[in-house]
Amino acid sequence: MSLLSSSLRLPFAVVAMRLISLTIFFFTMSAQSQSLSALPDTLNQRLKACTSCHGQEGKAASDGYYPRIAGKLEGYLLNQLKNFRDGKRTYPLMTYMVGNMSDTYLQEIAHFFSEQHPPYPAPQQIDVTAAVIERGRQLVQRGDQANKLPACIACHGEKMTGVAPFIPGLLGLPRDYINSQLGAWQTGSRHAQAPDCMEQIARKLTPQDIAAVSAWLASQTLPANPVAISASEFKAKRPMSCGTIPE
Repeated sequence: MSLLSSSLRLPFAVVAMRLISLTIFFFTMSAQSQSLSALPDTLNQRLKACTSCHGQEGKAASDGYYPRIAGKLEGYLLNQLKNFRDGKRTYPLMTYMVGNMSDTYLQEIAHFFSEQHPPYPAPQQIDVTAAVIERGRQLVQRGDQANKLPACIACHGEKMTGVAPFIPGLLGLPRDYINSQLGAWQTGSRHAQAPDCMEQIARKLTPQDIAAVSAWLASQTLPANPVAISASEFKAKRPMSCGTIPE
């Protein structure tokens, strides 16, 4: 039954309201279509969805939740964008944003942010005891042999600034973000190709260990030149095993 024939059975006021509603609907859809088509197809325009959460140039802040992506290794960023797209990492906003993006598109995003190097913000002021900070330092720099926990520096570099091309630096990240990611490794909502070293390590961490590691990392001042070292340079100092696997 058409709108006209059905409307003959309705009061004129109801018919008029329906016609007005339909007119507004089609006008709104047309305006939205024109607005979308008018947006410039530039990388800067595409990246606005990224910078709305990660901050201008991807620098983020030292507190809060969203991580700094500025200056992160291109290989690492590309892997993470693919992981969000392909379901290896789950976070609704990221999955929605990259769900239909091609590898080429993701490569452009990863390359752009890897080339950004804005200043780091001051480290977080963490309200924990000195004992907690010391426990975090020990886990990061020495590990826990009794519990078969390797030191974080065994993969992420002695200065914790990362190892090219895939191992990220962990300094300059918000404590809440570090906590959430270690929890994600524990629960399997974040994982990597086998052997999934971070999952193996994270499952051995107690809640107290996670709190200590995140407190120490988030409270550290970055070195003067916080760049990742090459894999060859790192291997000369410390042999890698799981550290060679993109995570």
